[in-house]
Amino acid sequence: MSFSNQGRFRQQLRFLRRQFLQDDELPFGDVLSETIVARAMSDHAVDWVDQIYSPLVTLWVFLGQVLSQDHSCRAEVARLIAHRVSRGQRSCSAETGAYCQARKRLPEPFFSDVARQTGQALDHSAKQRWLWKHRRVLVDDGSTVSMPDTAENQQAYPQPPQQQPGVGFPLARMAAFFSLSCGAVLDLAVCSYSGKGHSELGML
Repeated sequence: MSFSNQGRFRQQLRFLRRQFLQDDELPFGDVLSETIVARAMSDHAVDWVDQIYSPLVTLWVFLGQVLSQDHSCRAEVARLIAHRVSRGQRSCSAETGAYCQARKRLPEPFFSDVARQTGQALDHSAKQRWLWKHRRVLVDDGSTVSMPDTAENQQAYPQPPQQQPGVGFPLARMAAFFSLSCGAVLDLAVCSYSGKGHSELGML
């Protein structure tokens, strides 16, 4: 991702954070649906018994944690409690253990599937006047992300081979298709930084 693209992305992220912090609701409640989450759970055979932290609520709280300036689990659990009380539901524990365990139970492919299905639903509902010359246009872009230097991350996403062992971080390469009309991600892929077919062009 170029420097100018990174700057625009940061501006968009700051705007999204400001909008989120001004809203008392859980994030993206008007976009994420139980149907999409249930379909992703079924596709990945996810079993669930927690009545407070359902997969949808866990995803909401996790998105709030990422977007909030206070990234702590405790702050987001408190936000969930306030949301439940405001809707006449009983409060839940302020301890963060149940939320953290629920988040760990969601498999990585679950998140990408929910992103795909949500983006595709937004794209299909895009208004005709949002299209470019009445055409549906897709945009492809890619980037890389670094992760904590753990044995599990190094095995799944090894650091670049030109770096000496112990002095680099695990790197993943990402590529995504965006809808030009609504800006939603329609499809995405994540792979290790290097290897056959792991360039942005190869992922495309």
